[in-house]
Amino acid sequence: MKILKFFYNMANLKEIRTRITSVSSTKKITSAMKMVSAARLRKAQDAVTQIKPYSNKLSELLKDLSMALDDKNDNPYAKKREIEKVLLVIVSSNRGLCGAFNSNIVKKTIELVNTKYKKQFENQNVDFFIFGKKGEEILSAKSYKKNIVNSNHKIFDKINFEKIIPDANFLMSSFIEEKYDKIDIIYNSFKNAASQITKNENFLPISLEELENKNINNDYIFEPNEEDIMKILVPKSLKIQIYKSLLDSIASEHGARMTAMHKATDNATEMIKQLKLNYNKARQSIITNEIIEIVSGAEALNN
Repeated sequence: MKILKFFYNMANLKEIRTRITSVSSTKKITSAMKMVSAARLRKAQDAVTQIKPYSNKLSELLKDLSMALDDKNDNPYAKKREIEKVLLVIVSSNRGLCGAFNSNIVKKTIELVNTKYKKQFENQNVDFFIFGKKGEEILSAKSYKKNIVNSNHKIFDKINFEKIIPDANFLMSSFIEEKYDKIDIIYNSFKNAASQITKNENFLPISLEELENKNINNDYIFEPNEEDIMKILVPKSLKIQIYKSLLDSIASEHGARMTAMHKATDNATEMIKQLKLNYNKARQSIITNEIIEIVSGAEALNN
């Protein structure tokens, strides 16, 4: 019986040693992923910082142009129709291990489907255009696969402005050809490394009336004329909006992954500490039992 107990205790020690080795290996991986995400986050933040002044200036020009236009509804991208068909552009990620980054996007999408666009969804008139594998995987698993009409997973491989143009053209042409009456973008906006804001932005139709209500700078001379400039500027602005949303999402993804890996590393450190404590306690218990048995045996022989 004592022999069986001895081997049982040794088996427990071996199991604890195996777990310590396993958790230590996981800690090395999470720590390395945290450092990689931190390095990529800086680069992604720089990209977002660089695009914002250009995007803001473009919006300012649109405000000024909208004041000069006689017919606001003449622009094909500003035509408001009764909302029957809706397209939701969902920006997720290709990889996981980034906390609630992708689940927040999916939650926001399902919330819109069940509230704002409930009527259209019941009539099977809500479609999804998805950037990133994870968004497509989660929505497909939640029985929304039939709503996915298009996706692009390769866009995040060395992203640049030229790579988003085909998808932006597809979205704009879909609206002009009246395939959709409303297009929204759902993405995570970068706030800081530990916090991301899930946003739902209007993409099409653009609202020139809303632009009018803001502070306007009229110190411009338009050549050749306002209408021709607007035809060039609006598509450019829409492409920049898509590009900015993707850059914002990439920065948010790296921030979320860095935070998640930091927490995972801390948890692994705490787990290793507890396992080593349990190991030492079990080892001490075995040694104590062995000493007691030796002493008891010696006493028995003396008697």
